[in-house]
Amino acid sequence: EVVTVMVSGGHLTPGSSVHDSQYGLADLRLITTEAHRLGLHTAAHVHNPRSIADAVAAGVDTLEHVTFRIPDGVEADAATVDAIAESGAVASVTVGDVPGRGDVPASIARRLEIMIDSWARLHRHGVRIVPGTDAGVSPSKPHDVLPYGLTALGGLGMTNLETLRAATSVAADTCGLTGRKGRLTPGADADLLAVTGKPLADIHAVHDVAAVMRGGRWVRCGD
Repeated sequence: EVVTVMVSGGHLTPGSSVHDSQYGLADLRLITTEAHRLGLHTAAHVHNPRSIADAVAAGVDTLEHVTFRIPDGVEADAATVDAIAESGAVASVTVGDVPGRGDVPASIARRLEIMIDSWARLHRHGVRIVPGTDAGVSPSKPHDVLPYGLTALGGLGMTNLETLRAATSVAADTCGLTGRKGRLTPGADADLLAVTGKPLADIHAVHDVAAVMRGGRWVRCGD
């Protein structure tokens, strides 16, 4: 349902480089054209500025990580930020770590503050953002890390309402699931999360899950 392209290398792949692009613009245009012809969404794994700019120019639907990594730091140029905003592409930013579950790798930690500033710039420019947690890649990012990703989005300047939409309706639209997921509306799948607090007032309430319904069936109920 989604064609994912490793336009740049990743942090966890031996012999791979986040600073180099692995596909050229012509390749990416071919991929997106064929995917869209078949009704499929496209996602681009992008770290370095060239990979991000090429993915946007090729018409990719979502940008994964979007860290703007260069060999000696992070550099988000204004032209690329503007291009992302104008393209309508969604930025899936890597946020969320469980406290006390291990340290963030040093190579990422020393650049993280600048990355967060770059993602905040995207938000201020009107780019739609969803939380892409990278769940499962390290002890601090287990598969239940998403609530920590939501609380981290506030650091980008997102309101609690924007954060909740990022994890529900915007995420559903991004994955091509409009009308089925992410909204409480007739005809949609009955996927419900009940929390004990008020997440519009305090986003940390997403950690206090009281009940879960999936596809109209309760899979976790409160006492």
